Amino acid sequence: MSARQGPLNGIKVIELAGIGPGPYAGQLLADMGADVIVVDRPGPAMPKAVDGRGKRSIMLDLKKTEAVEALLKMVANADVLIEGLRPGVTERMGIGPDVCHAVNPKLIYGRMTGWGQTGPWSKMAGHDINYISMTGVLNAIGKAGEPPVPPLNMVGDFGGGTMFLVTGILAALVERGVTGKGNIVDAAIIDGTHSLMSFVHGMAGVGRWRNERDANLLDGAMPFYRCYATSDGKYMAVGCIEPQFFAAMMERLPIDKDAFGGQHDPSKWSQQHQMLEEAFASKTRDEWEAIFALTDACVTPVLDYVEAASHPVNAERKAMLQDGQWLHPQIAPRLATQSPAAEFVIATCGGDYAAVLAEAGLSDDAVGALVGAGAVVVG
Repeated sequence: MSARQGPLNGIKVIELAGIGPGPYAGQLLADMGADVIVVDRPGPAMPKAVDGRGKRSIMLDLKKTEAVEALLKMVANADVLIEGLRPGVTERMGIGPDVCHAVNPKLIYGRMTGWGQTGPWSKMAGHDINYISMTGVLNAIGKAGEPPVPPLNMVGDFGGGTMFLVTGILAALVERGVTGKGNIVDAAIIDGTHSLMSFVHGMAGVGRWRNERDANLLDGAMPFYRCYATSDGKYMAVGCIEPQFFAAMMERLPIDKDAFGGQHDPSKWSQQHQMLEEAFASKTRDEWEAIFALTDACVTPVLDYVEAASHPVNAERKAMLQDGQWLHPQIAPRLATQSPAAEFVIATCGGDYAAVLAEAGLSDDAVGALVGAGAVVVG
């Protein structure tokens, strides 16, 4: 195993293979230097991609007693375990929190679910769109009178899920440094997504947010906070909320300021939308970018993810790294003590079983016996 760099160097994480927010949590921990070991399942699986970077892999058939025993030996010298199965599944497999804490009381047991470990829907299937539909997020996104628009799976899976799981794990590691005891992190996507709505609930509490779509400061209702089409069929993003930023935008547009009216005059908003649409439609996206570059107008081009990777703003910071077939986002956030990655190595499914089991204290003969029994599957 190559030397690791980052603030989590020395932290060993076991990640039970899954999809979406769990693997991304493992990616973030690996990016910060943790030794993340993915326990993959036998059989067809999605090929490992960006969220497999910096990790190692062992393939265990956890339906076999020998595989469960081997996993518990790995748990004995681990710091963190991440699982994203439905409530009660790891308990039935013999690797639930109680069993794991019996072999390692200092373990941080991180659990990722959609609906939570308890509650009437706790064992029901769901995806990002379902979780954010139950938290008020989905209903708030899109045009009035049209169906709500799913914001990819950024808000539920990765915002309300991954980020809160990682936050809980890091907090538990800090606490363990004081108490010497492990913990259980119950990260439910709906809980995290509710928390992400704190700003909206705060605005609503002071009468500054309406419970309607396309009717508020940040949902596209305001002429100064939305996207406008350009002459080449692309878009510019306008976000000049503050009056000085709004003034900077207006200085650079071919619009009569007196005819346009005040920024916060609701009676003018419909007309202002139209005037801004006509103005931005008069030039290409690149022409507008050049006009607004290095100003405080808060007007920027809407890029696709390929364009974003090569744009000078991102390229200068080396925000993306092309490594083989993958376009990798750089490690974030950036710590002064950790250099940016020059390359990323993606785990090979099952490819690290020998080293992982040796570190868990198993002899070559014992590893051979596990392979022979089919408990360890060689990728």
